Amino acid sequence: MPDYRVDIADRALKEAMALPAEVRKRLVHAMDDLSKDPRPPAAKRLTGHPGYRVRKGNYRILYTIDEEARTIRIYRLGHRKDVYRRLA
Repeated sequence: MPDYRVDIADRALKEAMALPAEVRKRLVHAMDDLSKDPRPPAAKRLTGHPGYRVRKGNYRILYTIDEEARTIRIYRLGHRKDVYRRLA
């Protein structure tokens, strides 16, 4: 079974670039893991919004999965206190 393609939204990319380098490195590693397994045991389905979230310490990756296109779209990255605000 081939890996999923990871697509990062412009907003998420901007959020990633604002993070400290060591945090960004951990999140990039987690995104790479998502390409192999889009629903790891630690992933939780979001309530009230489409998609899933993965925790990495105090940081979260919010994403959706398109099974037909085998694509993961990451639409938010950030600290847990900020990442859920103004989801759209």
